[in-house]
Amino acid sequence: MSAVTEWMDRREFLKGLGAGLLVCLTHGGVMAQESGRTFGGHALPKEVSAWIHIGADGKVTVYTGKVEVGQNIRTSLAQQVAEELRVPFGRIAMVMGDTDLVPWDMGTFGSRTTPTMGPELRMMAAAAREELLRKAAAQWKVSVTALKVEDGRIVDAKSSHSASYGELTRGEKLVSVVEGQEALTPATEWKVAGTPVPKTEIRAFVTGEHKFPSDVVRPGMLFGAVVRPEGFNAKLISVDTSAAEKMPGVQIVREGDFIGVVAPAMYTARQAVEAIHAKWDVPAQPSNDGLFDYLKSHPDGESQPEHQAGSVEQAMAAADVKVEDKYTVQYIAHAPLEPRAAVAEWNAGKVTVWTGTQRPFGVRDQLMEAFSLPVEKVRVVQPDMGSGYGGKHTGEAALEAARLSKAAGKPVKVVWTREEEFTWAYLRPAGLMELRAAARRDGTLVAWEHHNYNSGPAAISMPYVVANQLIQYHPAQSPLRQGSYRSLAATANNFARESHMDAVAHAVGMDPVAFRLKNLADLRLIAVVKAATERFGWEKARSTATRGYGFACGNDKGGYVAACAEVEIDGDKRVRIRRIVQAWESGAIINPDGLRNQVGGAIVQGIGGAMFEAILFGNGRILNPHFADYRLPRFRDVPEVDVVLVDRKDLPSAGAGESGLICVAPAVGNALFAATGQRLRNMPMTPDRTVPGVAVSGLTS
Repeated sequence: MSAVTEWMDRREFLKGLGAGLLVCLTHGGVMAQESGRTFGGHALPKEVSAWIHIGADGKVTVYTGKVEVGQNIRTSLAQQVAEELRVPFGRIAMVMGDTDLVPWDMGTFGSRTTPTMGPELRMMAAAAREELLRKAAAQWKVSVTALKVEDGRIVDAKSSHSASYGELTRGEKLVSVVEGQEALTPATEWKVAGTPVPKTEIRAFVTGEHKFPSDVVRPGMLFGAVVRPEGFNAKLISVDTSAAEKMPGVQIVREGDFIGVVAPAMYTARQAVEAIHAKWDVPAQPSNDGLFDYLKSHPDGESQPEHQAGSVEQAMAAADVKVEDKYTVQYIAHAPLEPRAAVAEWNAGKVTVWTGTQRPFGVRDQLMEAFSLPVEKVRVVQPDMGSGYGGKHTGEAALEAARLSKAAGKPVKVVWTREEEFTWAYLRPAGLMELRAAARRDGTLVAWEHHNYNSGPAAISMPYVVANQLIQYHPAQSPLRQGSYRSLAATANNFARESHMDAVAHAVGMDPVAFRLKNLADLRLIAVVKAATERFGWEKARSTATRGYGFACGNDKGGYVAACAEVEIDGDKRVRIRRIVQAWESGAIINPDGLRNQVGGAIVQGIGGAMFEAILFGNGRILNPHFADYRLPRFRDVPEVDVVLVDRKDLPSAGAGESGLICVAPAVGNALFAATGQRLRNMPMTPDRTVPGVAVSGLTS
């Protein structure tokens, strides 16, 4: 896997929809991967029923390749379609992530659903509404301008004509090609979008009726498990399967170094795996100790400046204040509630896989390649799954289930154990950030240099005004498998930048918030800074040896965020985060409750990476592959959380699934400095929840 998640996503981006009402759009206002154009070799459909179907009963079915992973887009996308179609929200049904039914889609990641798929579906719904108006006008021989749409009905007040959408379509196709753009309803006039509509199908989730990928059952289904190597990059020396072969109902599947078993029950399958004796050659490999020196000294391709202006060296030489330091982040795991799971079934040479993935079409491509199948012989279905956080772009469990199912001749379910999830899934990249900054005595930034090794370039650009800059990302050879994680490298880069900004503010003797405002020109970022600090009461906050207050801000993927943190340090130097106030702005808000949940959840997840989470590894092995050894935030760790939403109805809606994490660690770290005078520059900052830094299992805070 690539050494940087963002570049992996860009490569994927560069690779490349029954009866009803179909709207084709050719406008340029949304990204090509979700428009009606050919993109990356994918000729996307130009007929209406690929996206929206209106049945004779008036039910509206919406098709999208985006998937629901807990971020509540099933609700927010349906709200937007209901808004433009002028139908009640409850009449919308979403079909998501079924490669046989929905348009091709790059995947659900990068906070792209709201800014790309949202406008696409809104445009299609608006075009469908206008086509129905034209159809009614033609039938009634009246002007379109004389008609109104109310709750999915078209009404002519003058003649008393009235017809529902279903009566007009009678379930048949209406083909409409839209040249240019249909007018969309401005956010100031929204009646369904912009409101706190409850999560769709919430009763099924609460009662347990909803079936996640790990709940899928097929007739005659068997259970599969895989023999894992003893370490990364291992080569199989020998294997003895004789004991497992004697177990009732167990079938051994061997293809090269792949060794799997199929059995009538999951417990039996795992027993059979334990009974197989395999010997592996595991080469010597790096560990946490010396990791960041390793990343810096093992480049993976050419480094390119992300931004360069002026002369950092000259500005540094002439500056009044100079601050230079290093910051690090460890590998961390996604730790989803639901581990990887898949059920595969072969029928007449076609394989159907039900699996939890953020990229159904990407997994379809993997299956096509692995089994040399044409596209029509592979179907991937994604039931709404138990979270992903960027960790389920790939289809390992799907491939394993398909391989075992093909060998067994029956449907096979594979569900990874928690240890497998920790060990064999990819991780958030570790990273080293080296920063230099210079300022005048009055607090004006004059130079900024930022180097990121391995973790990635997301949000590495400087949001502050500074004439002399050198910002650079350096790909590195990662000793562990790494990939996408919620907010990508924006967490690492913002942690380094906002910690360093705080250090410069203290060096020039300025209030950290005043220092930032002095060097900011972005009005959207300034607005969230003021919103957060006013709600928090920053002007009255005074740090002591036992209580500290910190601040951080940033922007990424169209989201603008600022956070204030209050920490408490007891007599044993144990740290507790008492309060976090975070302001958020991402354009026009589609569902305020959903957005507040997303930002609040990001804060809690951000606490894990800031304070506790780290993968411990050595010689090709993960040393803490269980929740007992991998520290996640617990209920007692969750502070008082106050989310301040800034609704900009004058701006397009942006995604909010990720960037809510990026200010948590620096705000907390800056609060700890304000109380203790010690700058913690490594994440996790307090692996044992104490200060100052201590060594814990090879990690130094």
